[in-house]
Amino acid sequence: MYKFFLERFLRVRARLVPRRTLLNLYVKMTALFFVLTGLLMLVGYAIGLYFNDPLPFMLLGLVFAGGINFASYFWSDKIVTRMSGAKMIQESDNPTLYGAVRKVANEARIPMPRVGIVNSPQPNAFATGRGPGKAVVVATSGILNVLSPTELEAVIAHEMGHVVHRDVLMSSVAATIAGVISFVGNIALWSMMFGGYGGNGRNGGNPLILVAAIVLVPLGATFVRLGISRSVEYNADEYGAKLTHNPGALASALVKISSMPKVRRNPKGGAAGPSPATASLWIVNPFSGGSLVELFSTHPSTQHRVERLRKVGEQIGVYVP
Repeated sequence: MYKFFLERFLRVRARLVPRRTLLNLYVKMTALFFVLTGLLMLVGYAIGLYFNDPLPFMLLGLVFAGGINFASYFWSDKIVTRMSGAKMIQESDNPTLYGAVRKVANEARIPMPRVGIVNSPQPNAFATGRGPGKAVVVATSGILNVLSPTELEAVIAHEMGHVVHRDVLMSSVAATIAGVISFVGNIALWSMMFGGYGGNGRNGGNPLILVAAIVLVPLGATFVRLGISRSVEYNADEYGAKLTHNPGALASALVKISSMPKVRRNPKGGAAGPSPATASLWIVNPFSGGSLVELFSTHPSTQHRVERLRKVGEQIGVYVP
């Protein structure tokens, strides 16, 4: 029965994505859900140890994880756009941005995504949604002031690469769950600070275990997110470069965006700015203090990305300075 429905599911979507790509996507998605569910159960276990009764808290973590996984799969686009502070627009609101998205979507032969804009002088863009039929492309208001029309189209083409390859599904779910885990960690930390240190746990539970969970769980979620995001940026760069047949425009756009001042990290996102949990979605990490070492960055370095774009240019016979 499971095999029947899986084959039927993949066959319906074979028009847009190769079957192997879809199968790999859902295998990774399942692994992501299991890993992050385990992390939330670890939080419950640590809290339960503090109260000398771990099982109910582990079950609560499991139920909570199930709800979050369900919501992140079906509503990740709405959650992520809210976390980023994006506002959905029509063509009349910003004809230049809307027109660039429509032009690239037509070239990519996918349905027109919804378009959003984040009020920020820092130029950047990202895509979210479950796939080509449910995609949202978001850009900052500052991107139009920094990039040329061809560079803007190259950036949008990069984001279309994420949409076509369904990277946006993985990244959006990871960003949503990572944001929830960080939120849970903050709640546990403040709860412990205002009522947990003084031996309030039954039979003197050890607060050090709870401290370890609060520190390690968000760190684990971050590493999961890094493993997802960094591996797909190169592929999206290549797709965008080949779609526009202009790898030099994308390389130039990446350099310009990377050279601009970063925005301040805001744990909550919304009106005060995007949440750091969305860092892996943007074409360039927009947050300061998050890329001291490339190993711990959500993105490959701009230098490495430009070098790869030069190789793409050689493949298609286009010079990239």
